[in-house]
Amino acid sequence: MSEILFEEVPSLDLADFTSGDAERRARFVQQLSDAYQNIGFIALRNHGLDDELTQRLYAATRKFFALPDEVKQKYEVPELAGQRGYVGKGKEHAKGRNTGDLKEFYHVGQNVTDNDPIKDEYPENIFPAEVPEFEEVTLEAYRKLEAAGKQVLKAIAINLGLDENYFDEKVHNGNSILRPIHYFPIEDPDSVPADAVRAAEHGDINLITLLMGASADGLQVLRRDGKWIPITALPEQVVVNVGDMLARLTNNKLKSTIHRVVNPPRELMHTSRYSIPFFMHPRSEMDLTCLESCIDAQNPKAYPDATAGEYLNERLVELGLKKA
Repeated sequence: MSEILFEEVPSLDLADFTSGDAERRARFVQQLSDAYQNIGFIALRNHGLDDELTQRLYAATRKFFALPDEVKQKYEVPELAGQRGYVGKGKEHAKGRNTGDLKEFYHVGQNVTDNDPIKDEYPENIFPAEVPEFEEVTLEAYRKLEAAGKQVLKAIAINLGLDENYFDEKVHNGNSILRPIHYFPIEDPDSVPADAVRAAEHGDINLITLLMGASADGLQVLRRDGKWIPITALPEQVVVNVGDMLARLTNNKLKSTIHRVVNPPRELMHTSRYSIPFFMHPRSEMDLTCLESCIDAQNPKAYPDATAGEYLNERLVELGLKKA
């Protein structure tokens, strides 16, 4: 594999993979491999989300976050460790930091509709009565992003020399999260800690993340040579990046790249930014032990064995959402 220093995140078309055309499919897998082994991010077209659904989702998101703090806090349940409902301003911080990020967010989780016993592992979703449309539109977006994520995982499996259905049963009713985020306005920039940012540099916990186009710039990814590359998804794209669970499974063959959301210029600190990532998680019992095919003399095994559930729990403690 040749090392590539991308100047921007590569753009791929999921229709190439789902077309049934062997040549287009193989090209998609190769392009995905080049991107994920180098920068860990792609921008994806033809992912199944349409403009109308996206607009409805962002409208419901804005409507919820415009509610008074005391109303939003009705939907915050601390004993759920932020896994469902509202998480208030500054509650989450990046691994290794104590300063909270300048954001608030809402979590919508898996809606198990079959007789799968894993349903007992998941808390019930919490939806705001003040925004009745929030439930329908978030669950619809969840299903569309999950379906696109399953296709990307098939391409990843092929690239790793696995059966293309390798991830299917592992992500069926997986512990995935849709997270509408509000990076709230700062009217007085001097009133927040000097090191406070919208989202400090971090890697995602999960297998892959699908991020809908944000309402403003600010997302940056750290390239291998130390240069920060700005990422702006076009309206018809979602950004899809490798998470730490996939990096562990592949012994870092696929890169979970550090990224951040920087503050806007001081004169724009009083503006809001909205972003809606879908964090695709497997079932808790998935074994994240490094694949033997990804271990060799040059790349010795880098991680201890763990299940997805064990690793998620460890990370929630590090993020300040759960007590050790």
